[in-house]
Amino acid sequence: MRKANRAAAGAAAWQVIQNTDGRVSVWQRVRALPRMVGAKLRGRYPGLNSGKLLTMLVLVGYVISPVDFIPELLFSVLGLVDDIAVAVWLTTMALGESERFVLWEREQRAQEAFQRENPRGAARDDARSEERVGTETASTAAGGHGRGR
Repeated sequence: MRKANRAAAGAAAWQVIQNTDGRVSVWQRVRALPRMVGAKLRGRYPGLNSGKLLTMLVLVGYVISPVDFIPELLFSVLGLVDDIAVAVWLTTMALGESERFVLWEREQRAQEAFQRENPRGAARDDARSEERVGTETASTAAGGHGRGR
């Protein structure tokens, strides 16, 4: 059963690496990790919750820590397997999150470029969007299902 779990973890990691449709390379995701953590800590990136960031930091600590739950000296191969499993889990989580971050960054840059090119139109579109959200929220609070325009 343990072999099946390890194989499933490896397959999941490989799927995360390959499942980008060519939009974000592995190298772009790796380079984005420090920017993602910085953006999260500054409060600019809402896509990464604090629990997931804490989990990733704990996993990094576990992998690099000399203290281990299953020591390699006593259990040889089994001691290495848990480190490898944690490293695969961390890699899968970090690459998946950083891919979402890179796509979010691209969307933010596109919105900023649009707003620079269309300052009046962007403000008008934002006002319409806020008006629509306000109308839908008021309608929903009153028992309706929101109105489309």
